[in-house]
Amino acid sequence: MTKLNGWKMAATVFALCIATVTAAPSQTFKTLADFNGTNGNGSAPAYMALAQGTNGNLYGTTETGGAHFYNDGTIFQLTPTGTLTTTHTFEGTDGAGPLTGLLLALDGSFYGTTSAGGDLSCSAGNGFGCGTVFRITAGGALTTLHAFEGIPNDGQMPAGVLLQATNGNIYGTTADGGAYGGGSIFKMSPVGDLTIWQSFVNEAYPYAGVIEGTNGDFYGTTSMGGFDCNSKLGCGTVYKTASGGMPIILHTFCSEAQCADGAQPYANLVQGTGGDFYGTTTLGGDVTCNAPNGCGTVFKITAGGTLTTLHTFEGADGAAPYAGLIRATDGNFYGTTKRGGLNNDGTIFELTPEGVLTTLHSFSGTDGSIPNGGLLQATNGTLYGTTSIGGPSNDGTVFSFSNGLRPFVAFVRAAGKVGQTGGILGQGFTGTTAVSLNGIPANFKVISNTYLAVTVPAGATTGYVKVNTPTGVLTSNVPFHVIP
Repeated sequence: MTKLNGWKMAATVFALCIATVTAAPSQTFKTLADFNGTNGNGSAPAYMALAQGTNGNLYGTTETGGAHFYNDGTIFQLTPTGTLTTTHTFEGTDGAGPLTGLLLALDGSFYGTTSAGGDLSCSAGNGFGCGTVFRITAGGALTTLHAFEGIPNDGQMPAGVLLQATNGNIYGTTADGGAYGGGSIFKMSPVGDLTIWQSFVNEAYPYAGVIEGTNGDFYGTTSMGGFDCNSKLGCGTVYKTASGGMPIILHTFCSEAQCADGAQPYANLVQGTGGDFYGTTTLGGDVTCNAPNGCGTVFKITAGGTLTTLHTFEGADGAAPYAGLIRATDGNFYGTTKRGGLNNDGTIFELTPEGVLTTLHSFSGTDGSIPNGGLLQATNGTLYGTTSIGGPSNDGTVFSFSNGLRPFVAFVRAAGKVGQTGGILGQGFTGTTAVSLNGIPANFKVISNTYLAVTVPAGATTGYVKVNTPTGVLTSNVPFHVIP
């Protein structure tokens, strides 16, 4: 099977300016687990950010490796202290080559995709299938919900993380295939009934999933398309889409001289508190860095399509960010670059909303290399992520980075109507005495020390959730949006 972890075979060499990065005393980097390849616990976690489960453990995927001799990848579980367990090894017919992470849905199960496998008669996958959508329980019971059939049917090679929208349906993208061969957006009911929602007319190749904005529209990026990039297939777009019709292009990259605004975004957007969206491009920016392609950018874009470049990578501060950003509890954004830094093995960085970037960690190979995936801030406040290679077996690592950020509570889904019951993730919930939404008391049930079921109270308005635990008050990292 053709795998998409080409950085393990060959790496582009950047001309780097060596810079010294000094970590504050409160910053602690740890390698928590090492992958060990075929007949082991997996290898090469790809464009994947970890997901926190209701039990407080973290879950993710590896693109290759695992106990099965076909080398088709795994799903794994990790305790916050670093004990890694393989919960599923793919075998081809149930999927192969998962590129992205998992979605924790309202039913407590995880949903995800594989880029290949499934119906092995689908020739678009080089004889290895066109990909699947699956559901897996925390205990490891996997159900294949859909096997893709390629062009011109329902698409092939799903690569973006799934989204459960406020309507309860699950949305995702295929990087290829669909009605016109340029990728698609699909909609699936929680029981697995899948339909193509929209297809991209041009060769857009969306490797990112979609996110739901606070206005109810969906937003995403395509890695190509736009047709302004050297008169070829285009250097990517930011788009929005509502319930029906074709995606509306908000911005076409490489529309400025020498791609100063960036090129080829591969990652999801994230919405800030002010309503603007933030994202990364893998290439573009300063074309003298990794000439002539550039080392990538971080951008902000309004819902109306006005784009501002917040930071241009120069190599020493990172290069080629394939992953998107997360907004942490301190109000700043955090992310990774797959290359650049002191050793050209990638970085972890912090970015203020105004665009001031600080390099927090430069990977060195022994602690991991090529962090293709994004970060997760778990509810204990710590950042977690993976590298696709590096470590003792050169098969990738799982790491943590503590920046002194406080514990908080997070939502399984950060929106709901009055009377609906949703889930809250956190820690220390045993003995909880009160839960409130924007100051309005809410009915709750302690399911476990790491999970609460909470009902949206009458009279509640959009705002932050507070949970009164025996050890103190925990506040949500983002507002909960009350749907009219």
